[in-house]
Amino acid sequence: MTLQSTSVLKKLLILFLTFGGLYYAKEFLMPIVIGGILVTLFLPFCRWMERRKIPRGVAVFLCLVTLITIIAVLVTLFGWKIAELVTDVEMIKEKSIETYTNVQQYIFNHLGISVARQSEIIASEQPSFMSIMQITVGSLSYILSNLIFVFIYFIFLLYTRTHLRNFFIKLVPAAQKPEMGEMLDTSTRVSQQYLLGLAKMIFCLWVMYSIGFSIVGAKNAIFFAILCGVLEIVPFVGNITGTTLTVLVSALHGANASTIIGILIVYGTVQLIQGWVLEPLILGSQVKINPLFTIMALVLGDLVWGIPGIILAIPVTAIFKIVCDYIEPLKPYGFLIGEIVEKKPRKGRTKNPLSDLLPDTKPS
Repeated sequence: MTLQSTSVLKKLLILFLTFGGLYYAKEFLMPIVIGGILVTLFLPFCRWMERRKIPRGVAVFLCLVTLITIIAVLVTLFGWKIAELVTDVEMIKEKSIETYTNVQQYIFNHLGISVARQSEIIASEQPSFMSIMQITVGSLSYILSNLIFVFIYFIFLLYTRTHLRNFFIKLVPAAQKPEMGEMLDTSTRVSQQYLLGLAKMIFCLWVMYSIGFSIVGAKNAIFFAILCGVLEIVPFVGNITGTTLTVLVSALHGANASTIIGILIVYGTVQLIQGWVLEPLILGSQVKINPLFTIMALVLGDLVWGIPGIILAIPVTAIFKIVCDYIEPLKPYGFLIGEIVEKKPRKGRTKNPLSDLLPDTKPS
């Protein structure tokens, strides 16, 4: 076995061990990472208060109160709109039963499976009421306990940020200390830029989806506009999921074909505006990751940490790209993850398919 193949095997082993460690330590690491990402978002606000002679402890406490207030407002907003949606439950139930009956009849006519047999199959696959309650209570307790840990880590990471920054700087030789400090500052700034840009984009999507869904006559237009905007946290998949739910619920409400087509047109128009106007203006180039590694990051985030992993995948990958850009052996990986920039051929020269792989040469 050659030295080069041994090096490749070592890198693959380190990669698998890293993701294995992330998976088995997720109960410990996940609240810390979420708390750290939120710290980068509130860092400018905390520094602003400290510059006005507010003690750091008080500033951190006010940041925590602001964070809890934002979460409470979002939960209240969703709860209010869901309560409005619940008023139409009876109609949705009737439409669902009608659709279910039509599907059963279709299966019987084309596959020959009787309605009674279909009901037996569905009944055998459905979980019991008690198991559903146990899963619900377990999920709520899990979310609540992790949220408490996130708040705790948020407080102490924000309060001890200078101490932690000095620790990372002490890890490198004296000649590399300025570069380490710059890398930490850039990583923090990129995370801030992503989170603030995402918040601005979600607000813009709320406005555009609300106007569009209201014009085409979608039922509960504001609720589904908020849902589609919030699901933008998950790139590519989130907005498609939100629009699909909007179409399905509108169909259950008895929406005609023109309304369904209108919802799809609104979705396509908003996506064009988002991709060609909002993202270039709001999100900086340092945050951008090419589509291939965006999907890979989302899949790996789901495999390692589930839904929180999907939400954290993009900011964590963006920070990892910054780290790669500052460490010489990892620079090729930062280039691989980053935005794809195609080189334009020079005027008067024939495009060579291998020109991007060869160094530029000047005629002698």
